[in-house]
This record gives sequence, structure tokens and C-alpha cells, in this order.
Amino acid sequence: MWEFGRRGYLKYGAYTPEVVLEHPNLVESMYREFVHAGSDVVQAFTYFGHREKLKSVGREEDLETLNRTALRLARKVADDTDKIMAAGICNTGVWDPDNETTKILARKMFKEQVEWAVEENADYIIGETYNDSGEAMAALETIKEYGKGLPAVITMAAYFPNITVDDIPFPQALRKLEEAGAAVVGLNCARGKHLYPNNLESVRCNSEDIREFAEEAKRIGVQYIGLCCGNCSALFRELAESYDRKPPASKYAPDISLSSVFGGTIWQEIWTC
Repeated sequence: MWEFGRRGYLKYGAYTPEVVLEHPNLVESMYREFVHAGSDVVQAFTYFGHREKLKSVGREEDLETLNRTALRLARKVADDTDKIMAAGICNTGVWDPDNETTKILARKMFKEQVEWAVEENADYIIGETYNDSGEAMAALETIKEYGKGLPAVITMAAYFPNITVDDIPFPQALRKLEEAGAAVVGLNCARGKHLYPNNLESVRCNSEDIREFAEEAKRIGVQYIGLCCGNCSALFRELAESYDRKPPASKYAPDISLSSVFGGTIWQEIWTC
């Protein structure tokens, strides 16, 4: 999402994946770029491609076309590269734990996207960026009910360090999701309103940050890992290499000894002095 924003094909604020409709060739290319960088999974770009978000930008009538196009492109790239293909659903923006009408609406939105994912032959379904444990559970339940047995990965967004917005400690919320049948549970996204979204670029991680993060995750036994907002293929390569992978992109990993500025004898002497 953020990479398309940086490239001028996505509007920050709306974050809707209209690029799927307008430039499907670029979406397919992006899928391939992340496989090249080491991803085992081709995730369909349907984040914020749900009914409520598309309605907010006047494109609700394109809902099914957008979702099916994103899914088919992901399936194509996954088949071409012998990778796993994931569909995705996400936070709806309408869920109110005290309003039954909004809960019903959210479940309907989940249902239609899950059914399209099944019809377009996804290998599993990701439900992501839920800050309310009830909405996360609703997403999981919808995948279990309509997903025809596809595994579900559910990740939550930590807007507060230790608890969900409905005051459930994260370990407890994630354990409940696991007990309810999620194949994988975890956290993604969210670091506060003062940086997200307008100032995100000013605090973007560098390659060393990603390596430190990945090495720590590997040390504590994390087996399912990725990057969220701000990700790009160069950073993803760092992640993959930290897990002892050598993707095609590793051929072009930095080697400063080859630099005419930093690798030459004269400059080495200057830096040493």
C-alpha cells in the first residue's frame, strides 16, 4: 500500500487499492518484486478494498471486480513462481462493539470477500489490523464459516502498547483467537497518531533496523513474519536474508567494498585518519 503511495498510484488518507483497477500490470509487477525479494507468499492487494472503503471514494460498484482482479493476479504470480497465495480481509472502520447493526455490517463485508477468496482459489486467508478483539474474532469466525476450510491468519494492531481498544491484554486476545481456530496469530501495524500517516516517511526503518528486528524475531522462535506499512522489496530482502534465505534479489545486496567512494584505497585512508 505505502509503496504504491510513494510511487504516485495511491491516495494517502483513503488508502484504497484503486491501482488494482487502473494499473493491474503494476500490481502484478509488485507481486513479482516481493517474490524476487524473498517472499514465500503472494498476498492479494485487497487491503481497504472492502465495501465501506470503496463507497467512501465513490467506487462501490467496482467492489467485486477489484477484489477478483487482485486475487487472480496473485494466483497467477503464485502459480508462476511456485509460491503460496493469500487472500486478505481487514479492519472495516465500522465496527462498534456496542452497536449490533455495525457488527452485522462488518460480518457481511467479511463474508463477501471471503467467498471471493475461495472462488479465486486462495491457499489461505489473512485477517489483519484489528484493534478490537471482537472484530478480530468476527473475522476469524467468518473465515471459518465461509472459507471452505482455508487456514486463517489473524493479526491485530497495537494502538496501545499492551491492550486492545476493548481493554483485553494482547496475549489473552491472541490466545482466544488461537483457541478459536486461527492457524497463526500475531501483531501488525500501528504506532500512534503523531507519526501515522503524515510523518511516517521521516521515521522509516533502514536496512539495519529490519535486520535487528528479524534477528530478534528469529531468536525468540517467530516462524511467520513479514513487514507492514512502509515496507518495500529492499527491506523485505533484509528480512529474508536474516532468516537464512537467499532470494534472487540477494545477488544485488549491497557490497560497500565495491563503492568508488567508500571502497577505494584513498578513501579508506581518509576515513581512517
